[in-house]
Amino acid sequence: MSFKRKLWQLLGKDPEAIIVSFPIGPEVLARAMMAEVLSLLPGREHYAVTHLEIEGVTSIAIEDLRMLVLRKRIGLAPTLLPGGFVPAFRYAPRKILAYNARLERHHLRPSAPIASTLFMMGVPLDRIWLRPKWLFPFRRDHTVKPSMHHEYEGRPLREGKPRMAVLTPYFPYPLSHGGAVRIYNLLREGARDFDIFLFSFAEKPASIPHTPVLDFCSRIVAFPNPRYREPRWASFRPPEVNEFASAYVREVIRDYRERFGLRVMQVEYTQMASYGGDILVEHDVTFDLHQQVASTDKGLSAHWDLKRWWLFETQAVRRYPRVVVMSEKDAGLLGHAPNVRVVPNGVDLKRFQPTPEHAGRQILFVGSFRHFPNVVAFRWFMEQVWPRLSNVRFVTIAGPNPELYLRDMPQDPDVEIHGFVSDVRPFYEAANVVVVPTQVSAGTNLKALESLACRRAMVSTTSGCAGLGLEQGTHVWIADEPDVFAEAIEILLKDHELRSDIAAEGRAFVEKHYGWGRIGQLQSRMWSELLTGIVVRRGTRADVPELRRIQVAYQTASHWEPETYFEFDVFLAERAGTVAGFLVTRDIAGEVEVLNLATAPEARRQGVATALLESIAADDIFLEVRESNMVARKLYEKLGFIVVGSRPEYYDDPVETALVMRL
Repeated sequence: MSFKRKLWQLLGKDPEAIIVSFPIGPEVLARAMMAEVLSLLPGREHYAVTHLEIEGVTSIAIEDLRMLVLRKRIGLAPTLLPGGFVPAFRYAPRKILAYNARLERHHLRPSAPIASTLFMMGVPLDRIWLRPKWLFPFRRDHTVKPSMHHEYEGRPLREGKPRMAVLTPYFPYPLSHGGAVRIYNLLREGARDFDIFLFSFAEKPASIPHTPVLDFCSRIVAFPNPRYREPRWASFRPPEVNEFASAYVREVIRDYRERFGLRVMQVEYTQMASYGGDILVEHDVTFDLHQQVASTDKGLSAHWDLKRWWLFETQAVRRYPRVVVMSEKDAGLLGHAPNVRVVPNGVDLKRFQPTPEHAGRQILFVGSFRHFPNVVAFRWFMEQVWPRLSNVRFVTIAGPNPELYLRDMPQDPDVEIHGFVSDVRPFYEAANVVVVPTQVSAGTNLKALESLACRRAMVSTTSGCAGLGLEQGTHVWIADEPDVFAEAIEILLKDHELRSDIAAEGRAFVEKHYGWGRIGQLQSRMWSELLTGIVVRRGTRADVPELRRIQVAYQTASHWEPETYFEFDVFLAERAGTVAGFLVTRDIAGEVEVLNLATAPEARRQGVATALLESIAADDIFLEVRESNMVARKLYEKLGFIVVGSRPEYYDDPVETALVMRL
């Protein structure tokens, strides 16, 4: 008999150590923890401070544990944080095997106080041992940045087409989240008039040749994702910025821009702003998101994140010639700076077509759990709204590996959670009502536009549909309090006529404002501005002298009194602060008619007329042109206009036939 066994016997305790677990917390986590403990330590005597019935485990009340430890010694105390920590520390302070909400486990040891404290605070297991490089320069676990890249040739380069560089922190396919959907569709729209070079970080760079992005990009340069191994708190710049910063990537982009003449570069997402460029796309105003978090989370971490993002983002916005935001609300957050442009999110109206609604009581939430506001939204709905509903089926599309972000998955048979799905349309078709229970949000919600396009009634919080211009009771039902949110769902599920009316209005609204074709025109106009130096703006009555000057010099243009133009829409093209041309249009039942177009003599054949026509944000445009004006006709034909009719003796001085052309 060993010395230790004899010693335990002399102390009056069973020498065979027992396992006492403290699975105090959500049942699904408690059972999962106990299943793992039993598999790790079979053949041992297992006790658990729980009311659950678990095969192979003796349940024990906390008040009876004192008597048990008088007879038996605890060899290990598996503990579910945070609920089980206090009793576990009381009875077995040096034996705690702690489990977090992700069911990661870590021995809490006095010899590793920092790692143990961080684990108890909720830091993921793979990050509790991280120490800043500036404090521990010789540590072995370093950040790994890209040191190689893959290049893929896509669509051939076209003669005369300008070339654009676009940089993204992830590859925009598959279309598994809103950011990928936006980038993919605007790359496709931009490729009509530009040859695009896409520089992208990617999880699997070798799989890119099999994606449709190559159908409209001329080159794709893919870098493997970095492996960032620094504590989140340990830098003055936001950790997301440091994660993607790479001298190698910067050098590769510089080389391609020089070799292929990529004069303009667009950078997607604020965390990529350190690369510099000409256009920064703010998919959300990031400091606004952290401001919302800090308003409810009073911890030091939330306020440190807010401070870092505010400093970084406000400086980045000033450095870029153009900054793109998703809504006027976001433009206001940036002070409506002169370099800010609104290019909203959109929806593929051909892909998301309305379908007949099936009878039922099914509600749908679409939001990748990788984006933490969606996890917050799901938790709020499950905890605050779901208990107020009855006889309802709730379906969630949560994106890849939702269990990594929400380990306490609900076990309700009426709650159905899906990971990544390649096509969300069947889920919209099966839904009767779509919910957007977002609590914190920045930018605009692209999934909300998809549900409207599918003609499904939507219940949303204010933040869930912010910046989209939707009207309460017309396009959407807005509710922020849990009881009101639940009541709205019940009303819509019961009232088929009301549900249908709201859904139909929502579809009509996105058709008018949010088709990718229309939004792509806004992006192309901005790209052209930077390439040509021509800026298009709305005219004011203060511009009347310039309109008169250009009109007098342009003999073949229609001659009106310039003051009368302001009964319609007037646009001016400026180059280097000087007015170089003007355009007058009017909207007729959703079609845009060009009433007059003129270019200053000193600015002709410099792309001014093209820039003005491309600034029209409409899908259907028509105009009249003198039959003899071959210069104008060739320009219109180059832009895609075709002759659809004629109007004899339409023009005076001299009398001449007008050709009607339509785009």
